[in-house]
Amino acid sequence: MEFISVFDMLKIGVGPSSSHTLGPWRAAERFVKELKEQSLLEKTQKLEVLLYGSLALTGKGHGTDIAILMGLSGKDPVTVPVVEVKTLPEQIQERKQLQLGGTHPITFDPEHEIHFRGYQMLPYHANGMQLNAQDAQGNSLHQSTYYSIGGGFVVKEGEENTPLREENEVPYVITSGADLAQWCKQRKCRISDIVYENEKNFLSKAEIDERLLKIWSVMLDAIYRGCHTEGMLPGGLDVARRAFNINQKLLADGEYTSAQEWIQCIRFSRIGFSEVVKWIGCFAMAVNEENANFGRIVTAPTNGAAGVIPSVLMYYLCFAKPLAKNEDIVRFLLVAGQVGSLFKQGSTISAAMGGCQAEIGVSSAMAAAALAECLGATPDQALMAAEIAMEHHLGLTCDPVGGLVQVPCIERNSMGAVKAIMAAKIAMESDPSKAKVTLDAVIKTMWETSQDMNHKYKETSLGGLAVNIAIALPEC
Repeated sequence: MEFISVFDMLKIGVGPSSSHTLGPWRAAERFVKELKEQSLLEKTQKLEVLLYGSLALTGKGHGTDIAILMGLSGKDPVTVPVVEVKTLPEQIQERKQLQLGGTHPITFDPEHEIHFRGYQMLPYHANGMQLNAQDAQGNSLHQSTYYSIGGGFVVKEGEENTPLREENEVPYVITSGADLAQWCKQRKCRISDIVYENEKNFLSKAEIDERLLKIWSVMLDAIYRGCHTEGMLPGGLDVARRAFNINQKLLADGEYTSAQEWIQCIRFSRIGFSEVVKWIGCFAMAVNEENANFGRIVTAPTNGAAGVIPSVLMYYLCFAKPLAKNEDIVRFLLVAGQVGSLFKQGSTISAAMGGCQAEIGVSSAMAAAALAECLGATPDQALMAAEIAMEHHLGLTCDPVGGLVQVPCIERNSMGAVKAIMAAKIAMESDPSKAKVTLDAVIKTMWETSQDMNHKYKETSLGGLAVNIAIALPEC
């Protein structure tokens, strides 16, 4: 088994999809790197891109073509100004020219050079893509096949079984919930303590803290922007942003100039059960409205489920422990990342492979365990919280209307956040030794459910709500 870092599970990127946007973006970047390494960049005059399966069926709605143009142009999703995600592809489309790697101009017409082959599948994964670089005469110089396997992870054909890192690179090998529980019991410590020790094999504690707080900063910025931006989301569904209005109603008299002052206003506003629930939904929808608008968010563990963990962490900071410190935020994210890695190892975090249970379900489980530990739960209770959260997402299909990460995706983040909080509360009032279902059992069940699920419900927009809502899919 491979070791999967917290920073593999929580990645800064651009919406709207980790597997259909961030993954292809990274694949295109890697292809350019390969051309440079083989001294083929300057010789390349033409490019051909072929998208297969789920990657093609919902590629237009997920901005896959846009992501590929950005990656081929040498732009980094972590640092690129988000406005360029709109302007640069428009320029390429208009001029029919692309700066390969940011330096080498080639003729490139996206309408003719990017091919969507939605009813053809490559063998390893539903999200397959091929890139082919050619010389002026059309002779192939270099060709590569990549698979976007969920959460922004990309593997190249021939490297499917190559681990990111070997498990023996860390002091605590964790391949299951049982392993994690056993280490905590043996060390008499929290889950986050074990995760810290493994991460410290690659980074110092100060570096870990700094990177996780940066991740939280991006999450918080997405919440804040989403709550303070009104209008319609792109893509043709005419979905109106709702977080703005909810925020306005809940903080009618609030005065603030920054996200931190905004949080203080929320803490000191009139809060009852109804208002808390509204805020949870508001936080989650704000992030995913930003995601749908090609904004910068954190893949957690995917873009389509990016609102759950920030929403639950905001619930913790605003309502459960208003005096929380940076250390609490770091521990929350450490636990969330570790639980996410268990699902990636034992099942999938790709909706194209497992439906929405692999996205919202996993993010809800991650958030539930993290919240439970931060509220004082034992390691066994935290793992129980993750199990409860996923148990009530089993079988959830992925059926985005119009191939867009909007309906029902945005609202589902609110549901996943509420379930995570309830799962943590239930677990903390329970005795895990008497539980009938373990986290490992629910991970196994999720994978079996994924394999049994009809492909129509795996991010293809060929079934479910996607075919029962009166809107035509973008032509591929």
